[in-house]
Amino acid sequence: QVQLVESGGGLVQPGGALKLSCAASGSIGSIYVMGWYRQAPGKQRELVARISSGGSTKYGDSVLGRFTISRDNAKNTMLLQMNSLKPEDTAVYTCYLGRLGSDYWGQGTQVTVSS
Repeated sequence: QVQLVESGGGLVQPGGALKLSCAASGSIGSIYVMGWYRQAPGKQRELVARISSGGSTKYGDSVLGRFTISRDNAKNTMLLQMNSLKPEDTAVYTCYLGRLGSDYWGQGTQVTVSS
């Protein structure tokens, strides 16, 4: 089993920055994809960013150029640096890990961008 624990959400003003972290534990192995998805009220869940064990990244169009995803394979952790935040970035952000056909999700952390 895999456990994912997120931290770093909160309230920030437009134009501000936040950093989210996700720590993975359990039967992870060495080859897996990690990522962040978000869901705002009344909207579908969307990809924010994901990163492979080899470091390849993919970003959602709405965050490209503002968010940066990274990971530390030795510590099984993933970070999401969010800059130039906008009110439309307000959502529950959930950590994701995909491995050998199985998907694992964290509990989610609220990010609110408001003045």
